[in-house]
Amino acid sequence: MPKPTQGGPNPLFTRWLQEWRDQAAERGRLRSQRAYERALSSLRKYPLPLRSGREARILQYFGEHICRQLDEQLERHCQAQNGTVLTGLQATASSQKDQADGELLGSRALQPALCATEPEQNKGQCLKKTQPVSRQRGRKYFPDPRSGAFAILVALYQDSVNPHSRGFLTKPELQRAAQPLCEKSFFLADPGSKNTAWSAISTLLRKELVLKTNIPARYSLTDAGLTLARELAALNEPKEKDSDSLAAEAADAGDPLLLLEGDDESEQSSDRDASPRSSCREPRAGLLKPQFSFHPGNFDVILCVDFIETTGGPTSRKQDLVSELQRHNVPFSIRKLHIGDFLWVARERVLPAAGQPQPPATRELVLDYVVERKRMPDLCSSIIDGRFREQKFRLRQCGISHPIYLVEESGSAQHLSLPEKTLQQAMTNTQVVDGFFVKRTRDLRESAAYLTLMTRQLTRLYEDKTLLSCTKEELEQERPLQPSAGSCRLLTFAEFNEGAVKNKAQTVSEVFARQLMQISGISGDKAAAILERYKTPASLLAAYASCPTPQCQEQLLSDVKCGKLQRNLGPALSKTLAQLYCTSGPLP
Repeated sequence: MPKPTQGGPNPLFTRWLQEWRDQAAERGRLRSQRAYERALSSLRKYPLPLRSGREARILQYFGEHICRQLDEQLERHCQAQNGTVLTGLQATASSQKDQADGELLGSRALQPALCATEPEQNKGQCLKKTQPVSRQRGRKYFPDPRSGAFAILVALYQDSVNPHSRGFLTKPELQRAAQPLCEKSFFLADPGSKNTAWSAISTLLRKELVLKTNIPARYSLTDAGLTLARELAALNEPKEKDSDSLAAEAADAGDPLLLLEGDDESEQSSDRDASPRSSCREPRAGLLKPQFSFHPGNFDVILCVDFIETTGGPTSRKQDLVSELQRHNVPFSIRKLHIGDFLWVARERVLPAAGQPQPPATRELVLDYVVERKRMPDLCSSIIDGRFREQKFRLRQCGISHPIYLVEESGSAQHLSLPEKTLQQAMTNTQVVDGFFVKRTRDLRESAAYLTLMTRQLTRLYEDKTLLSCTKEELEQERPLQPSAGSCRLLTFAEFNEGAVKNKAQTVSEVFARQLMQISGISGDKAAAILERYKTPASLLAAYASCPTPQCQEQLLSDVKCGKLQRNLGPALSKTLAQLYCTSGPLP
């Protein structure tokens, strides 16, 4: 429900400013929205009634444009009231002056303002006269067809009627589902504008039509939003029926192009009946349509550096990295990375639009390489506190298939908390067992030289490729880059970085995997192999409960295939897991 209008001595001006502010927000005009918001705040602090927009010029944030707009709206309001003069108000001496001012305007425009200054015995009579007018003037919010708000509401409604719905959509899911229903892009702002169709979500949240919960955000419809979305979806159905009838007419006429489109729709009709969003969420193989693409020569390869690598700790040493990259003329960008210390993105080349001082927002795709940098003391501490295994697990799950460990062997390893052999064995296991590429350097300068060579090599590797954007779900079905392919699919930087947040809301399977990795001997590959057979602890406990003997429980997981070599998990680890999950008391 919209927020109630705060009265005060100037309720009409307050209501009009609120309406103009909301309209500016719906159209994505942030500067106008901010101007109306500041003027509204200033008006609410003013204790006296205003007879015209010109008088409001004395208030802060009331410029010539807003004052003229108020005068024009007031004139239209007076004409709508047919010039009726205020009568029948038994006012005190102070309120009679305000009534005389209202008669000079020749309308009932100031009647709500006079009600605020009336004695208590006359307020009830005044409110009775003004309430019917406010009900007639109230307008129901109804977004324009094919607008951002329209698409968001219809997409959420389609998800709500899906029997397999989770009851909410995340931001990337909602954007993808709403894009076919909107004429404006949810991902790229129009030239000369900083807003996309997604900016309409703020209006829907303010009007309490959409509910936002959790971190990362989950969006769902409120009761009022569900009612409105049902009406909008009903308006959208005739267009789909018209397209079906057009395909039928084309079949009679023998149009080959429309016949082909009709065949595609007939093959997917059963899927649409089962899930309204199936065409967006589960496209058929070979027909995946990217949100956008970069053609050769239209993008640059940029090295992204995590801001932790340039701030905090020994400042001089970290600034040396920036100096080395600048000395080698490496194009780089310092930003917050939720996974890895360095990665590369393909950034679109854009030029300022006509009349715009700055170019529009650029789009970026993450290349298939990420670097985790470790100095020997860092490697030692991460092994001790368990971060080393967790980071490797997160790197495997982030959607990039070429993780690199960059280890700086500067100084002696004799004074560290772990023996040097242990550190060497950890690096060997990372390369041989986990499948990471481990690059060893002597110092920071050599690390910067390696990053420089990688940047130049990736520029040559991708410069003649067509880069297509895709989602993480699509990426799992088709790996992005093949050496002989002319195109590759890559994640957008926003989706990659958002999906790599460490403290985001986790699924039961993700928590189960982290729990398994706390057991000595269970690596990321072994935990993933167990999860392929038993997705949750409940399913594993049910399997243990179905075993007739304790010996059978101990051997339940011994034949689980793990890693690239598909070796068995083994009886020792299987027995350890059985003892952990089947022993009611303390472990022996």
